[in-house]
Amino acid sequence: MSRADKARAFADLHRKGDPVVLFNIWDAGSAKAVADAGAKALATGSWSVAGAQGYGDGEALPLDLLETIVKRIAATVDLPVSVDFEGAYATGPTGVGKNIARMIAAGAVGVNFEDQKVGGSGLYPVAEQAARIRAARDAAEDAGLPFFINARTDLFLKDREPANHPALIGEALARARAYNEAGASGIFMPGLKTPELIERVAGEISLPLNILIMPGVPEPNELAALGVARISYGPGPWREMMAWVTEQAGKVYGV
Repeated sequence: MSRADKARAFADLHRKGDPVVLFNIWDAGSAKAVADAGAKALATGSWSVAGAQGYGDGEALPLDLLETIVKRIAATVDLPVSVDFEGAYATGPTGVGKNIARMIAAGAVGVNFEDQKVGGSGLYPVAEQAARIRAARDAAEDAGLPFFINARTDLFLKDREPANHPALIGEALARARAYNEAGASGIFMPGLKTPELIERVAGEISLPLNILIMPGVPEPNELAALGVARISYGPGPWREMMAWVTEQAGKVYGV
C-alpha cells in the first residue's frame, strides 16, 4: 500500500463498537512479531520505546533516535504505523509542526499527541493545545497525508482516583470538542476506567474514543460494547517482556 492508503486504512479501523486493538510495540523486532500475530495496524508506546533503549519516559529518548526507530519499524512491516509522540518534543506550534513532519517523513501515518506539559506540570490550556494540534494538522496537509492525530488528554492520569472522574468529564468533553475542531482525528483518554463514563464520552463526542488497558479498565469486549473505537495496551507488553527476561536471567544466574 502507498503511505496514503495506509493512513486511510488506519483511520477506517477506528469504528465505535468494533475497535482497532493495538498491542503496542517498541522496535522493529517487536513490530514484526505483532504483525506476524495478525495485527491490522501497529502503534508504539513512548515508555516502551524509551525503555528498550535505556531511557526514561517523558521525551528523554533523543528525537533523532526515535526517528531512526520509526524508520526501521516502517521499513520492516507493511502495516500502518502510529507513533506515541508524547508532546511532539516541542512547546510552540512551529516546533510541533516541524517535528510532526519528521515523523511523517520517517514513515508514520499517525501519532498520539498529549496535552500535558512534558517536563513541566499540568496541562496546556485548551486554546494553546488546540493551536498545537492545528500545527500538526497543517504539517500533515503540507505532506499530502490523511494523518491520524490521536489527541490525548491527561486529565484522568493526573488524577487517578476514579471517584473524582465524574467531576472531570465536563472538561474532558470540552477538550475533545476543541481538539476535534482543531483537526484531531481521535481522542485518547488514558486513565478513564468507569464503564458509565466511558459510554457517556463515546456517545457524546464525534471523535473515535481510545481507551488504555490498565488495572481496573473493562475487558476489551466490554469496551467495544461501550462504544470505544480504539484499544491500546500501552507499556504493558514491554513491561511483561522485561519481567520475563529478568526472571529467565535470574534462573541462569541463580538469583
